This record gives sequence, C-alpha cells and structure tokens, in this order.
Amino acid sequence: MIRQADLPEILPVFPLPGALLLPRARLPLHLFEPRYLTMLEDALKTRQRLIAMVQPHEVPGRDGAQLHRIGCAGRVSQFSETEDGRYMITLAGVCRFRMVEEIGGFTPYRRARVDWTGFEGDLGAADHDPHLDRGAFLNLLERYFEDRNLDTDWGSLKEAEDELLVNSLSMLLDFDPEEKQALLEAPSLPTRRETLVTLLEYALRGGDGDLIQ
Repeated sequence: MIRQADLPEILPVFPLPGALLLPRARLPLHLFEPRYLTMLEDALKTRQRLIAMVQPHEVPGRDGAQLHRIGCAGRVSQFSETEDGRYMITLAGVCRFRMVEEIGGFTPYRRARVDWTGFEGDLGAADHDPHLDRGAFLNLLERYFEDRNLDTDWGSLKEAEDELLVNSLSMLLDFDPEEKQALLEAPSLPTRRETLVTLLEYALRGGDGDLIQ
C-alpha cells in the first residue's frame, strides 16, 4: 500500500472524458496515441507508477480543454502490449488529489503539480455505508437497467460489499462527464451513493432539467 509520504508532487495527466477512477477501484484503459504511450513508459520508470485521471471540460472564452481541479491517481497494476504497439493497462485507484497548477515542459503529455491534502482517507481501508437500504437501491437499479435494456449479474451485486457496489456502478454506468465528476468529488461513500441514486432517478424521469450545475 502506498503511504501519503510516498505520493509525488507532480503527476502525468490523462484527461479522458467520462472515465472515472475511484480509490481502491480498478479501471481498464486502452492506450494507442503516441503521447500516452510515452506517458506510460515514463510512469513505469517511477517507483509509484502513478497516472492522474482528470476530467476535461470546456470553458467559454478559453481555448482548449480545461481540467477539473479534482482527479484521482491510479497505479499501473497491469499492462500488456498488442502486436501493433498499443497497450492495454489497468489502473488501481490510489488517492484523489487537488490540482495546483499545470506544469510546462518537454513531455508530449500534460503534467500537473498536485496537493493530496484532504484525501487522506482514500489511503485507508474500504469505506462503508451504514445507511444503505440495499433492497431499495437494487430495486431502483433494476428499473434503470430495464429502462436501458441492460443486463448484469444480480447475484454478484447483491453480495458485493458497500464500497465495491457503489463505486463500481459509479464508474461503469453511462453518466455525463460532469455527473461523473460529481461522483468523484463526493466526500464519503454515503454521499456518493446519494448522488448515484439522484442520477438514477433523474435518468428514469427522462433527464428533465439541469441536474449538475
């Protein structure tokens, strides 16, 4: 397990819309752009092997995609190369951070100076949700899956630990990038579950009105 004292001040940044990584969760990624292949090579040379996942967003009046201030760092836990030079990797979520500033330089990918303060709990044991009504939550989820013509292993969902259940759904379900960002920034597992419930109910109503400001 990585200790807070081992977390670096500067991270390579992978800005991928809609890709959500959470602490203690795993995110598979497919890398093929030359700049991100270079990013992976550089990350693998470091002791921590960390890559920062950050949601990009457009800001009126500013050129190019801007980055949200809060992201999550993941450790490259698995990687394999395809015959044509692409990489399939898995990031294991380590800890969220707050971006301080982007760092210029000679790398083809973006880098940022980050602050880990306030996210120390991400480095601890799995979180729990003492107020989770699993029956009601799964009923809502079943309605959502039926509405979207989706299927899943309901037995595994019923048996999953609180954090695995809520975080896996937060990462896998097809929410907008801003909604994914709201799930990332939730300060606790119960808050993330409440946000997830709101998003599911909103989607079932047909998305009438603005949910994430």
